[in-house]
Amino acid sequence: MPDYQTHDFDVVVIGAGGAGLRAAVEAKERGLRTALVCKSLLGKAHTVMAEGGAAAAMGNVWPEDNWQVHFRDTMRGGKLLNNWRMAQVHAQEAPDRIYELERWGALFDRTDDGRILQRDFGGHRYARLAHVGDRTGLELIRTLQQRAVSLDVEVFMECKVLRLLKDAEGRVSGALGYWRATGDYVTFNAKAVILATGSVGKAWLYTSNSWESTGDGHAMALWAGADLIDMEFIQFHPTGMVWPLSVRGVLVTEGVRGDGGVLRNSEGRRFMFDYIPAMFAAETADTEEEADRWYDDHIDNRRPPELLPRDEVARSINTEVKAGRGGPHGGVYLDIASRRTADYIRRRLPSMYHQFMELAGVDITVEPMEVGPTCHYIMGGVRVDADTEATTVPGLFAAGEVAAGLHGANRLGGNSLSDLLVFGRRAGMAASDFAEGRTGTPSPLVSEVERAIAEAEAPFDRQDGDNPYQVHQDLQRTMQELVGIIRTESELVQALDELDKLDERARRVSVPGGRAYNPGWNLATDLPAMLTVSRLAAKGALERRESRGGQTRDDYPKADAELGKVNFVQRLGAGGAFTITPAPIAAMPAELQKLLEEEPS
Repeated sequence: MPDYQTHDFDVVVIGAGGAGLRAAVEAKERGLRTALVCKSLLGKAHTVMAEGGAAAAMGNVWPEDNWQVHFRDTMRGGKLLNNWRMAQVHAQEAPDRIYELERWGALFDRTDDGRILQRDFGGHRYARLAHVGDRTGLELIRTLQQRAVSLDVEVFMECKVLRLLKDAEGRVSGALGYWRATGDYVTFNAKAVILATGSVGKAWLYTSNSWESTGDGHAMALWAGADLIDMEFIQFHPTGMVWPLSVRGVLVTEGVRGDGGVLRNSEGRRFMFDYIPAMFAAETADTEEEADRWYDDHIDNRRPPELLPRDEVARSINTEVKAGRGGPHGGVYLDIASRRTADYIRRRLPSMYHQFMELAGVDITVEPMEVGPTCHYIMGGVRVDADTEATTVPGLFAAGEVAAGLHGANRLGGNSLSDLLVFGRRAGMAASDFAEGRTGTPSPLVSEVERAIAEAEAPFDRQDGDNPYQVHQDLQRTMQELVGIIRTESELVQALDELDKLDERARRVSVPGGRAYNPGWNLATDLPAMLTVSRLAAKGALERRESRGGQTRDDYPKADAELGKVNFVQRLGAGGAFTITPAPIAAMPAELQKLLEEEPS
């Protein structure tokens, strides 16, 4: 077995996005020995792709906004499958986390009187997204990164973590990884570990996620014995680039719609009016202006139909394209040029302007963008305690996209960035408490290290095995075609059968060369996690026989009232088989239930 380095810490954070950075800052400020381990370079986390803003009920644009309205929006957007306590904590603490970020140097856009400006986003009753043009995630990462560096948090970059390690008593006590540049192995011994590893999107063909998003944290938590919930709920962001193919899926921020952009089909029709049952009367309008006026009079003049929750907009786009009313490349048109001046667009949406100009040769100040749904976010993930982010395995915590509960069946845009701040901090606090209360020196089982290294080395010992790139490509095609935005029982059964075959192929992949600078081997070590999360998503989608949020079953088009009362819990059972069990959602306190029953004023 190859030699490996060993590092000792109190708290190890895996993942350097917003949640991981905020957790590391909290642990370090508590005086604990803290490590931040990231698969890519520091500052490269997928958080930078969250462009539109961070949702927080600060009331800077609409004084009527408050945490109660934000809580109600989040619960309704999540189709009431949310962990109500997480939604409450998030709504109550988000404003403080935004102001904290501002104190640490974040430069938000401003109102005329100097307060933090907030913009509209889908599913939010009021304009509540604090933003920095359309580069909010980048500013969040920049600010948190500077804070972490100033505190001397120890950072280990380009280190792929393979497995969590436990001691003889079943407590998580560290992690095993390897340096991507050299292939040398390394272990991190820790009294507490925080997972902040992000998403799973690279298991789908069209995704806004970058190469790091291979479900590592989800899979490692499951393998370590943790519960996962609601893995069937995958959010397909309504607006990803569809052309050129080289950038298909790259995100087009919801801020374009928040700043006035509208969706049109190939006939030029603003079709979103057609997909809200209460608004069918708008079809009789002779002009778009009349439809707008009807909408303002009858529904809500703060939220145009393009700012309905993402799952609803994505399904509407999908329907238009399938009906033959899409663009030449399989999308629909996002038009802001006819609604805003060129100066306004370049000032408010500088990244979008440059992205389309440079990558697609489209000037969004004079012509529309062709966009379509892209795999963007997973609402399911590791089951955590709402107040501490503790998983069901002692010593293991999770925050950010890898953790489930806050968003229920569908995430509202902008809730992700404030989620990272609120629960990254709470994970850092609770992990620090756990580490301070843990006696003795963490002692991961050597047998676990040896087994994980042997599995990682196996592709080098095989001859004429499958190519990991081909296995990955076939996995992406399977998930895109069979576990995509619209699902059926027959396709999900077929997907699980295909995943069995792909799993067998992944166990036979062979990789030439050595461990140093070997991207084929890097992908081979990613495949077990991607196949694991793919199976969890497909199995959950098969078991949830209803349509709700990010789960759309063509054969069960309506929501089931009984299924709306449960989360599906997935575990690794005896013999390595996955189990799936419905678990009742905890009863909500009467005062919070009353908020949900109130109609917006």
